[in-house]
Amino acid sequence: MRGPLSLWIGAALAGLFAALALLSFVWTPHDHTVLTIAERMRPPDAAHWLGTDHFGRDILSMIMVGARTSIAVAIVAVGIGIAVGVPLGLFAAANRGGYIDELIMRGNDLIFAFPSLVIAILITAVFGPSAVNAILAIGIFNIPVFARVARGGALPLWTLDYVLAARVAGKGRFRISAEHILPNIANMLIVQGTIQFSLGILAEAALSYVGLGAQPPTPSWGRMLADSQTMISLAPHLAIFPGLAIVFTVLGLNLVGDGLRDILDPRVRRAR
Repeated sequence: MRGPLSLWIGAALAGLFAALALLSFVWTPHDHTVLTIAERMRPPDAAHWLGTDHFGRDILSMIMVGARTSIAVAIVAVGIGIAVGVPLGLFAAANRGGYIDELIMRGNDLIFAFPSLVIAILITAVFGPSAVNAILAIGIFNIPVFARVARGGALPLWTLDYVLAARVAGKGRFRISAEHILPNIANMLIVQGTIQFSLGILAEAALSYVGLGAQPPTPSWGRMLADSQTMISLAPHLAIFPGLAIVFTVLGLNLVGDGLRDILDPRVRRAR
């Protein structure tokens, strides 16, 4: 029961913030762009359920819109990693031991040498800080992750009988990778995608915290934390609620990843 239970708990937590993000397109308790200085740093009450920030903006409304930003950045960044990294990993596995395999994997090692924050600094130094550049930085860092997972999962499959039979039947490496290899490593990629999605939200928050993510007036959980750090002793709710949003969203996604791994991985099922 551990796998399904963690999956459902994680799905409930992640689904809550996904629902808030979708709801923010049509409704928020208050306009997150309106500055009401007379109501700045109000504690939670009936009018503002999570209080207001140092500009008098409603924190719940900002968290709802910030969820939209974080989820969008993470989805696109993971999509970049899958779209580029998985074909590279499959191509490397199909040419295992050759110079193409070596070239792809050494290129992955080169990208791994630069964390997403360093890549973001390099990108924003040229193009300026924005959510798009944060997506590029996180997406580039995701490419070698998915390339390694795809290659590692594909390599053992190339020695199995059904793959050898496909080669004898005259199928090329590309067709074998698409028809026989990819479907059999899809479970690994799904689990890894869930994990990278949670890491993408963390990375987006970190980049926004240092001013390299979404720019004002677009709300971001990371920038909300950065704005609150000098006033945390006066109004701790400014940091508590965005921090809890990040914690519970990442926790939910990690639980979903653990639950999917327990369900989809046959080795885990046998152990249970």
